[in-house]
This record gives sequence, C-alpha cells and structure tokens, in this order.
Amino acid sequence: MYTFSSKLKTFSFVLMLIGVLGIGYGFLTSPKSIQDVETLLANESHGHGNAHESNAEKHVGVQNEEMQKLQAEHKEHVLHVFHQLQNKPWASLYVACLFFMLISLGALAFYAIQQVAQAGWSPVLFRVMQGITSYLLPGSIIFFILLLASGFHLNHLFIWMNEGVTKIGHENYDKMIAGKSGYLNFPFWIIRAILFLTVWNLYRYFSRKNCLAQDEANDNSCYKKNFKMSAAFLVFFIVSESIMSWDWIMSVDPHWFSTLFGWYVFASFFVSGITAIQMVTLYLKSKGYLENVNSSHIHDLSKFMFGISVFWTYLWFSQFMLIWYANIPEEVTYFITRINEYGITFWGAVAMNFVFPILLLINTDFKRIAWIIVMAGLVILIGHYIDFFNMIMPATVGDRWLIGIPEISALAFFFGLFIYVVFNALTKAPLVPKRNPFIEESKHFHY
Repeated sequence: MYTFSSKLKTFSFVLMLIGVLGIGYGFLTSPKSIQDVETLLANESHGHGNAHESNAEKHVGVQNEEMQKLQAEHKEHVLHVFHQLQNKPWASLYVACLFFMLISLGALAFYAIQQVAQAGWSPVLFRVMQGITSYLLPGSIIFFILLLASGFHLNHLFIWMNEGVTKIGHENYDKMIAGKSGYLNFPFWIIRAILFLTVWNLYRYFSRKNCLAQDEANDNSCYKKNFKMSAAFLVFFIVSESIMSWDWIMSVDPHWFSTLFGWYVFASFFVSGITAIQMVTLYLKSKGYLENVNSSHIHDLSKFMFGISVFWTYLWFSQFMLIWYANIPEEVTYFITRINEYGITFWGAVAMNFVFPILLLINTDFKRIAWIIVMAGLVILIGHYIDFFNMIMPATVGDRWLIGIPEISALAFFFGLFIYVVFNALTKAPLVPKRNPFIEESKHFHY
C-alpha cells in the first residue's frame, strides 16, 4: 500500500494556501467601477497630453452629433476595458480549473481505451490512472460552480450571455449570436454540462468499483462489466468531448468556429493526461513503489507522449493553415488577434508542444531515461496550459493579459488540490490489481 508522505501533503497544502491568497488578491485588485478604469486609462496615456489638446482643438468646430459619437465610442471602450479587467481573475481561475479537470478526463479516456483494447502491457498502471482520475469529481464540482457564476452574470467570460444580445432593437443585439441562440442559451448549456460531468464521473466511479471488486472475485465478471462499460463510455466521450469543447472553450469566441476544434482540444488534454500518468508513475518508482513497472512500461508511455504531441501538432497546423490560407475575415481574425497580441504564448505553445517533445523523445533510448522524460513532461504540461490560455484569454481579457499573480496563483491552487486528491486516492487500494486477467502479462512485459 502507498503511504502519502507528510512532505508531499504539506507541499500540496502550501500550494493551495498560496493559490487562495493570490486568487483573492486578483479579485481585490480588479477595478470596481468605471471611474477606476478611467483613471487607469488616463495614467496609461500620461505624457500624451499635447496630443489630446491638439485632438480637442481639431474637434472645436465639429458638429455636436459627431462629438456625441466620439463620446459614445469612448464610453464603449471604457466599458469594454472594465469588463476585460474584471474578467481577468475569473479567466485565470477558469483556465487553470478547466486544465486540471481535463487532465483527469484525459487520463480517464486513456484508461477506458486500455480496457476496451484489452491491452496486456498496462494493467500494472491501472491504479495510477485511477488515482489521477479521482481528481475528476472535485474538479468537476469547482468547474460547475464557475459555469454557474458565468450564467448568473458574475463575470463576462461568455459574451453570448450578455443581456439583450438576442433581442432585436436592444443596444447589445448581435445578429450572429441571435442566430445561434437555439443552441447557445444558458438553460440548454448548463443542462449539457450537468449531463457530461455526471456521466464522466459515474463511469469513473463504477469502473474503479468494478476494478477493486475484481481483486476479490472468483471469476472475470467484474472485468467483463468494465469492458462493456468502457466501450459505451468511449462512444459517449467522443460525442460529449466535442460538444464540451464548443460549449466551454469555443463559445467564448461565439463569432468564430472551427470544425477541427473538438479534435484539437482532445489532443491537448489527452496528451496532458498521459503525461500526468507518466510523471506520477516515475515519482512512485523513485519512492520504491510499483516494482512491477519496468523500463518497457515507461518507454510505452513515452511513446504515447511523443505520438500524441505529433498528433496535436498535425491538428494545430491543419486548423491554422487552412484558415490562414483562406483568409476569410471572420475566420482569420481569431489567429490575427493571437499572433498580434499573444505572439509569445502563441508561438511558445507550438515550440513547447511540438519542438521540445520531438527533440527530447524522438530517440528510443531517451524514452527510458527518467530525467529526460520528466523534463519533457514538464514542458508538455506547461505548454498545454499555455495552449488553453491562448484559447480562452484573447476573447475574455483581450490585450489586458499578463501571466501574473492571479494566473500563477490559480495554477498553484489547482496543482496543490490535484496533488492532494490524487495521492490521497492512491492510499485507498493496493497499487497493483490482483486478479486482472492480463496482470501477469503486464508484470512480465518487455519491449
């Protein structure tokens, strides 16, 4: 049985405490009124007084109607910046919460695939996978609360939820969003979220329950139940994962869409989930656990890390190249915004999620060397967090982005919670399944 070390537990609590303090700081320092934003913008434009004066002189003879138009545009800009700055701590929380929840979902999908494939190499890793997927429940609860916060207008992350966007004649009316209102409306949106989160968590609960029951069973009935359940789950997962990516990520940009987006998001969190399995496995091995896990198991996990990283790059390039080459204004704007305002993180994600995994894991021998795998794993996980950052932040905070205290604190909190939940779950059952039909094959797996 695994024992959760006091040092690791303390580390997780420290991360959560730092995270809570930093998240609180982010909310406390966000602007509370339009006047705060007016002051901020005035300070930013300090030193350009002459330009304002000459601009004012230029408009001395301008008609009142035009002056009113300029004032209205200024008011609209200030309100827009106000919403962006208020969104900043919410968006930081949202990205980190979604990322860690999807890591556990990616590990769950990988576990289900192993069950359906009746893979002989992986059963010795099942308890590690189940430990990581245990985070799905608390992660889902917190994430659902964030969805409700958006629905009750505590933030402006989803502009299609704004008042009047579907009402003809309202100042916020948006014809394109109104055309999607049959799908993008809060009741239907939150019902879909409840359905997806519930089914994912039910599968995780019952698959683990059957796996533990199989240890004490006299036949393979529990294993067969898991096989059938996993097959059904994967069918549901493929559909729900695509819809989830539209609902929770793509809809922050409701004027833009990509038919590849569901696959793209899947590749990002799937490789992150596999990487988390690898990192936890290596940690447990370093502490003297998982004696049946050998270099061949490590090698195979590294192959998946490498292969899915290449798959993610293929999808990234396919989505980017086709939209960029077609140069249709309403489509290409998505990438122009990210290249112009998020250039460092946009290209940085490509380097971290493709270039580094290629360099570090393309060699067969490197796939077995722990320190190289850990380095590659850290780059992959940070790179895919940045990938989710790039998907959410441009639409919610615009050019007001910064990886500062709110972003780092949100990451620290959810990382600490992830460590605590996962390693606490690992203490609840033996790390090696006893009566899995393929356990002996897995113990003696060599490649």
